[in-house]
Amino acid sequence: MRDVSRLAGVSRMTVSRVLSDPELVLPTTRDKVLKAVADLGYVPDKTAGSLSSRRTGFIALMLPTLTNANFAAVAHGLTEALREANYHLLIAYTDYDMAEEERQLLNLLARRPEAIVLTGAMHRRNASRMLMAADVPVVEIADLPSQPIEHAIGFSNYQVGRTAARYLLDRGFTRIGALAASPDGEVTDHRGEERMRGFEDELRLARLPTDAVLRHGSAPVSFHHGATAFRALVEAQPDIEAIFAVSDLSAVGAVMEAQRMNIRIPQDISIMGFGDFEIGREINPALTTIHVDFRALGLRTGKMLVDMLASDATPAPSVVDVGLRIVERASIKDR
Repeated sequence: MRDVSRLAGVSRMTVSRVLSDPELVLPTTRDKVLKAVADLGYVPDKTAGSLSSRRTGFIALMLPTLTNANFAAVAHGLTEALREANYHLLIAYTDYDMAEEERQLLNLLARRPEAIVLTGAMHRRNASRMLMAADVPVVEIADLPSQPIEHAIGFSNYQVGRTAARYLLDRGFTRIGALAASPDGEVTDHRGEERMRGFEDELRLARLPTDAVLRHGSAPVSFHHGATAFRALVEAQPDIEAIFAVSDLSAVGAVMEAQRMNIRIPQDISIMGFGDFEIGREINPALTTIHVDFRALGLRTGKMLVDMLASDATPAPSVVDVGLRIVERASIKDR
């Protein structure tokens, strides 16, 4: 509060009034204080009056969506690791909206969690400022940023795309496509975009066109997304031989739409996905996919946080790669 008052050129009492009862303060003064708050990444401490120990027992988790089974697996793994140390999760979700991430982050930090876990490494500037000013451990998961805010545990989404493309190339396919959501301003699946970027780069290295990489609809993807995107792609590119979907959800939707269109999988078109969802193992034909152990990712994140919070020392920033692997099933034609 002292820093805010100094930057805004007002007294600490004025800052307090703006934060507690802004209608009592002149608009010009209020705007100066709020700008200073945003510039400093300052989050008012709503628990300061009732907590003397600065311990809340909460860990904040920010997810893109609650409907994705892999993100649920992260939450389960994280909860399992934290429960043993008597910590509890406070969960928010963004629907892939960066503006919503900033709003939810403000709400979470105002409740003073002892650490915060975020999915991905793309954040608005003000969100990054709040995280760096939060004075709690910050872990970015499900990605491998080159410059994490503090700690990162995940895998390279770019490498996912390259691995998928190389797998299809090695099987002799030359007309290769992909299905993903379209970037749409604030609502963008940045990790999915990294998969597409890796996929396209691998095709270019093989001197193959990328015109069959289709960005269709908006995030989050779903069975319906995969179905509509598949139909649009095969109608525009009838000679397509193999398709990589940004998620198993889209891949399963594509398989279902292919069956409705009397297109045989894999005899006519091969399909692979990412995420190794249970439904991909149960459909016919079963889905070839790229597997990441999301529950283990959550467990590892939780154990790291428990160790950090039990220590008086400040740990050095760290980046942990949990790896990925291809799971071969019947949806890819054996060439």
